Amino acid sequence: MRIASWNVNSIKAHLGAVTSWLKEREPDVVCLQELKCVDEAFPREEIESLGYNIAVHGQKTYNGVAILSKHPIDEAKPRLPGDDKDEHARYIEATISTKDGAVRVASIYLPNGNPVSTDKFKYKLAWMDRLAAHASELLTLEEPLVLAGDFNVIPTTADAEFPEKWTDDALAQPETRARFRALAALGFTDALRATRDGKGLYTFWDYQAGAFQKNNGIRIDHLLLSPQAADRLQSVGIDKKVRAAEKPSDHVPIYADFRFATR
Repeated sequence: MRIASWNVNSIKAHLGAVTSWLKEREPDVVCLQELKCVDEAFPREEIESLGYNIAVHGQKTYNGVAILSKHPIDEAKPRLPGDDKDEHARYIEATISTKDGAVRVASIYLPNGNPVSTDKFKYKLAWMDRLAAHASELLTLEEPLVLAGDFNVIPTTADAEFPEKWTDDALAQPETRARFRALAALGFTDALRATRDGKGLYTFWDYQAGAFQKNNGIRIDHLLLSPQAADRLQSVGIDKKVRAAEKPSDHVPIYADFRFATR
């Protein structure tokens, strides 16, 4: 079973790239972020024609998350618990059916948090606290769980080509990294780091100053696995070549293969 995550930076602007990648990589489950459209505007027909069931939590112009699955979606829940006043479409969770039982996945678009001196950073940290609280509850279910998405966190200096350039950024602040470590410490495994080490493993390159050509990248898209999912992990890949396409998203897909018997 292949589970992937991709911040598409507008599903309508990059629909061709998304459908081409779905045909080539053939993931079973895909968590999408930054759709930038309401539910009704999501291009269901084009994606359903490729054999996917769809759960969407959209928002006009900003944010928006979705889960695509070639297998039945038994349950889908939008919104991260913990703040009824938060109307940002940044989280959707679903249960996927396989022959080996249910797999729970969440598509996450964590707040950016910049500038650090503003309430945007406070919102980011509060959102991370809410995510940790909810994730802790999900772990008690003792089922395969994948938290997938754009976390807007550079976990360590090894996750940036030029870490010194991110010193003042919300993605690399000590408070941000501490909360990410605390989330992992609940019992999650960073799928990529469980299989590969070292620098140069990036999922985002800014559009400015030839960042991609210089490989001035960062790793901010992550797959965090519960123990039950980590036990079935086989491999992890990053589709870097997608960033070299014409008018690409600034993120690329990251995916993991698991030993689940799919229908």
